[in-house]
Amino acid sequence: MSNEFNLSSVSLTNNKSTAQNKYFNNYFVTPNTISSNQNDAVVAYFQQVTGGNKQSAAILASTVIYTAMSQGADPMSIVQQFQALKPGELSVYLAMFLNLNRIGTSLVGVNNQTTQNKYITRAILA
Repeated sequence: MSNEFNLSSVSLTNNKSTAQNKYFNNYFVTPNTISSNQNDAVVAYFQQVTGGNKQSAAILASTVIYTAMSQGADPMSIVQQFQALKPGELSVYLAMFLNLNRIGTSLVGVNNQTTQNKYITRAILA
């Protein structure tokens, strides 16, 4: 069938746009806000920890703020708890803190060693 422009008609059922779905899926979620003073304090702490690397400090600060806000905790209290840790313990506690929002099959910083059957290992090596 042709129309006045000699083009085939457009089928609207093939439209795969999901912009509306993304908008309405988060419609009732209130955005998390934090004051600029708190944000600067968290970024400054992580900048001190990372040895002055501004980019990694900003990324760490944003993930800690997001995780704290999604858990209903104050980001400054989390930073104060991190400051109370010994120097070598921060990376372990930070990894476990960031795992609070992750699915159990994709945890950060957790290494599960698989044990191999000694008979299979022997057969492979032979």
